[in-house]
Amino acid sequence: MKNRINKIIVLILCLVMAFQAVAFADGETQEQEMIPKNGITTIDELHGKRLGVQTGTLYEQAIGWPKEETDKFEQYKMPNDMLLALESNKLDAYLIEEVGFYAQRYEHPELMRLKEKAGESQFAVIVGNNEKQDVLFAQMEEFIAEGKANGWLDGLYDYWVRNWNPNTCKIETIPETTGENGEVIIAIEGGYEPFSYESNGQFEGYDVEFMMNFCAKYGYTWNFQAMEFDAIAVGAIAGKYDFGMNIVVDEERAEDSVLTDWYYVCDLVFVVEGEYESDMGFFENMAYSFEKTFIRDNRWRLFAEGMGRTLLITVMSIILGTALGFAAYMACRHGNKVANGITGVINWLIEGIPTVVFLMILSFVIFGKTQLSGTLISIIGFSFIFGCGMYGMLKVGFGAIHKGQFEAATALGYSDTQSFFKILLPQAAQHFLPIYKSNVVSLIKETSVVGYIAVMDLTKMGDLVRSRTYLAFFALIAVAVLYFVMEAVLVAIVNRVQLRIDPKRRSKEKILEGIVEKE
Repeated sequence: MKNRINKIIVLILCLVMAFQAVAFADGETQEQEMIPKNGITTIDELHGKRLGVQTGTLYEQAIGWPKEETDKFEQYKMPNDMLLALESNKLDAYLIEEVGFYAQRYEHPELMRLKEKAGESQFAVIVGNNEKQDVLFAQMEEFIAEGKANGWLDGLYDYWVRNWNPNTCKIETIPETTGENGEVIIAIEGGYEPFSYESNGQFEGYDVEFMMNFCAKYGYTWNFQAMEFDAIAVGAIAGKYDFGMNIVVDEERAEDSVLTDWYYVCDLVFVVEGEYESDMGFFENMAYSFEKTFIRDNRWRLFAEGMGRTLLITVMSIILGTALGFAAYMACRHGNKVANGITGVINWLIEGIPTVVFLMILSFVIFGKTQLSGTLISIIGFSFIFGCGMYGMLKVGFGAIHKGQFEAATALGYSDTQSFFKILLPQAAQHFLPIYKSNVVSLIKETSVVGYIAVMDLTKMGDLVRSRTYLAFFALIAVAVLYFVMEAVLVAIVNRVQLRIDPKRRSKEKILEGIVEKE
């Protein structure tokens, strides 16, 4: 019975994939037969409509929009987000490069492009602003020129772009490199087929194979860092990365960065939703979505890996932040002007800067020229954020205790340190621990922005899966559930600590331990 069910599931998946392959191969016929839901068939009809574009691509500028006062683009983090907005009727159309459209339509045959192209754009490599820039720029220019002259770039583009098939396109032979010239750090989006995406624990795609061959030719080892697209150019300009991929050639951008010659050119098109009825039933669709999200290519491992990294950042930040906030309070509690002044300035700065901006300042400005990993920078940043919160909690907690408590403790023979830890702290903890638990939960959720500095946390892994499958439901639900689990575990630990230090649960002997009686 079990084998029969497995065979049925496999048969269903094969039929679905076969249907999608036919739809992809016969793209022009499908576009002619489908009718757009919103009735838009020409670019001129888009003026005044709700339009989307990916943040940082500058596609709207490449096609010369806005042309009228009513032309306005909404910015989206990922191409998949635009697709979901279109299907939920939040957008009338979105602008994307043609190859991106065909990759999306492979999984969503209801998509159709307007027949006239909106324009075209050239894509270059941005070279990092560091001590290797001149050498790497010269080598990359030579590599691109040779690739154009001998037809290698055309062949690469044909394989990954014109003949794109997510089931067959793989880097067949990983080039060998001696690595005698060290390592180059390459910033990629990591979630955008067919240029860079995750498959079976490694990155694949046009950009990945392109850079592997560059590194092999010039004796480098490669280190791919996946991040939000709009952070790629920022990180390269700051010198954090040696190369950034898939950068639209733009005159203004070229003023502040070093861009190579283009390594591919692509048409830009507007995408709308067509009238299309799927042959799959509800339960078939759910089974198919679940298999693609978790089972295929062992994608469940991505969620597990992302959860582990999120927990690492969270737990380390809580421990270090608690120690940092506690140390700051101990230095300030007797009114030390220098300590209070420094602590006040740090609190003022961190509380006034959005979390994602603070992390990007740490990564691309303060630690821009270092080789610190994004994970370590995240721990440093969130430790300061949590430490500021801890300092404020201690002030509130101890402020709620009458000063007579300290006077009575010293009268009984307690030293200043003993009074603080044995009498005052347990009482203060009952006031600030509820806030502490709330801050722990907030910290877990705040870590979801670390993808901007190339950290593959739980949220980023969910984005990679969504961008690979073009299916949102199970990926988003899984990420949400895992965050709930982490929050529940950490809050339970704090609750346990709160019970252990409750003054009402301590014996008189424990409280008086170490105290010398006065004669």
